Parts: sequence; structure tokens; C-alpha cells
Amino acid sequence: MNIAAFIARRIAFNQQKSFSRFVIRLSIAATVISVTVMILTLTFASGFQKTISHKIFSFWGHIRIQSYYSARVAIAEETPIHRSDSVTGLKKLYPAIKTVQAFATKNAILKTAETIEGVLFKGLDKGYDFSNLEQFRVEGRWLSFTDSGYSNEINLSAYTANLLKLKVNDQVLIYFIQPGAPPRPRKLTVVGIFKTGIEEYDKLIAVGDLKLIQRLNDWDATQIGGYEIFLHDYNRMDAVSEAVVPDIPIGLQSNTIKYIYPSIFDWLALQNKTIFIVLAIMIGIAILNLITCLLILVLERTRMIGMMKALGARNYTVRGVFLYHGAIITFFGLFLGNICALLIAWLQQQTGFIKLPEDAYYISEAAVDIVWWQIAAVNTGTFIVCFLVLLIPTIIIKRVQPIKAIQFR
Repeated sequence: MNIAAFIARRIAFNQQKSFSRFVIRLSIAATVISVTVMILTLTFASGFQKTISHKIFSFWGHIRIQSYYSARVAIAEETPIHRSDSVTGLKKLYPAIKTVQAFATKNAILKTAETIEGVLFKGLDKGYDFSNLEQFRVEGRWLSFTDSGYSNEINLSAYTANLLKLKVNDQVLIYFIQPGAPPRPRKLTVVGIFKTGIEEYDKLIAVGDLKLIQRLNDWDATQIGGYEIFLHDYNRMDAVSEAVVPDIPIGLQSNTIKYIYPSIFDWLALQNKTIFIVLAIMIGIAILNLITCLLILVLERTRMIGMMKALGARNYTVRGVFLYHGAIITFFGLFLGNICALLIAWLQQQTGFIKLPEDAYYISEAAVDIVWWQIAAVNTGTFIVCFLVLLIPTIIIKRVQPIKAIQFR
């Protein structure tokens, strides 16, 4: 086998230009490209899904507890429920829960001297943890709450603010829609502007005080629209949502945000099919590349095979030459492919040089999430496939006859 390794290295790394050396280097380059594309596909896809999901969860929480009768529609107002110590106490029962916060929503119309715009006014409770929303703030501050009465402050999206030509510290007239009654106007001050990058939210949501909704709906201080639950790990939301059901009052239901707003998550799930298609294509290219390379090498070195057999070399020695060639292609292809993919991913994290249209993808630049087990799976799968492909030359070499091979042109 040492002889086979020596011959293989001489063919692959000799200083003289030869067709075999060119084919081996070309195959290494093709393998590098395949491995790089597969790793970057998984890295960018995982980053994209994680970033979009995090945006949605930051704005709505991971789990929502509300009345059984609340409609699962983005613009629908909630059926009121009463504050419950059982729900707020879930944080003590389940360590996976980070915060439990009350909220309510109400349809409204914003009006300036030039135009009007409909919004869904989301009322937040005093003590709300704005750290979840801080990533979206682009100007000003989040609203502050008062001990008595309701806050006269409002946060608008950049889309709504630009449409109404409003800036921080400007006042806006808001009309709250009342079923079977004239709209109730209020004058609020814009104290901050946010941008999520998700068109459905930026066109729809305005943030204000929950007490204002209670006043407009003639609710008492114990009535709210529901509770938003934030978790430490969003991957556990399904399990936690089911687990808390016995601990919440009768008449309330627990649903994940994936269930309440399925459209975006269904769209994200479709990305997995695209990932599998790309991976299948690149694996196929890698297989065809290696098979073609080895077949060309066997044919190009047919006379060498005949000479080795004529000099007494056994089949396994001759096979070893081409197995070493395959190992060289696989090793350098994986090594350089990983370096290229991780380098591009790191550059994207540092500079964000790959830009995306935010109105279509909800993010302005490609997000990166390096999942090491996925990279390990790509390397392991590529290695196994290449190892199986390396067995092909053994079938051909067994059938080579020395006399015919030496005369082969």
C-alpha cells in the first residue's frame, strides 16, 4: 500500500504538468464548491428562519393565553378576560417561562391634517419588558406609564409615521372604533418609532397603554385582552403550551404564536423543502464529479495499470493508487470547502455584505446561524458518499488485462 501511496502522490503533486494532475485539481475545486454551497445553504437558511421567528416572538411572545372565543385573526379584538393569579403564577411553576404580561388590542384610525390610516392599537401593561422590542426601536423611546389614569403616549411604526408625516414629539389624533357607537377620539403624542421589517406588523401595529383600551371599552381594571408568555427557549413552546393547560382557569385557552399566526411560519417551513432540493443537487454534483474524475483517471492511466500488473502488482495495489486519489480529492475538498464556507459566513456576520430586499424577505441582509451539527452532518454525509464512490474503480481494475492495457492508446 506504501507503493500505491507513493505513485498516487507522484501523479497528484508532481511538478510536471499532466492531465491526471489537472483532473485531480479540477475535481478538488468542484468538491470545494459543492461543500461550500451546502454549508452556506444550511447556515443562511437557519439564520433566516431563526431571525424571522425571533422577530415575531419578540413582538407577540411565544404563547398566548386568552378567551376561547377570541378569533384567530390579526385585526380581531380579543374577548375580554379577567386577570388571573393562576396565569401570572405560571412563571413559578414552569422554569422555562421568562415573563407573563397582559395586553389587549383595539382597532383605531390615526388622523392628521393631510391623511388617515387604520391601525391595530396594542395596549401594554405597566411594567412591560420592552427589552423584547428594543431591537425594533429606530427613534425616540418607548412609552412610559403613569400611576393614575392612562398614558397619552404612542409608538408608531416607521411605515405609519412616514405615511402620516409624523415625527417624534408630534401629536396625532386617534379615533377608536366602537361597535354601534361613534368613534372615540383621543390626542396622543408620538414618543418613539419602531421598525420590525415585517410588512404585516409595520403596516398594522401601534403601541400604547392598556389602560386606555380599558377606559374606551368600559372595562374595569381587572379586565384585559389576554396574556403573552415569553420563554427562555422558543423550541419548547409547544410543550409548555400544552403543559400549562391544567393550571389556567376554565374558559381560557393556551396557544402558541405559530398556531395563531400560521401564515409566516408556514412560509418559513417551505424553506426546508428548498434546502433539501439544493442539498440533493449539490450532493449529486459531488457524486458525478468524483465518479467522472476516477473514470477519467482510470482510462488515462490504463497503460500504467497494465504495466503494474505485468510487473507483478496485485489488484489491491493498483486499486490503492486510485483510492488514494479519491481520498486526496475528498480530504482537500472537505477541508477547503469548510474553510471557504465558514470564512464567507464570518464575513457576512461582520460586514453584512449580502443584502436582501427587506420588503420581500423581512430582513435587510442575509442572516447567519452556524449550527455545528449541521456542518458535521454535511461533512459526514459527503465522506460516506465519496467512500462508496471510491469502490467503482475496483470493478474496472479487476477486468483490465495487462497485454491489452499496455497496447491501449
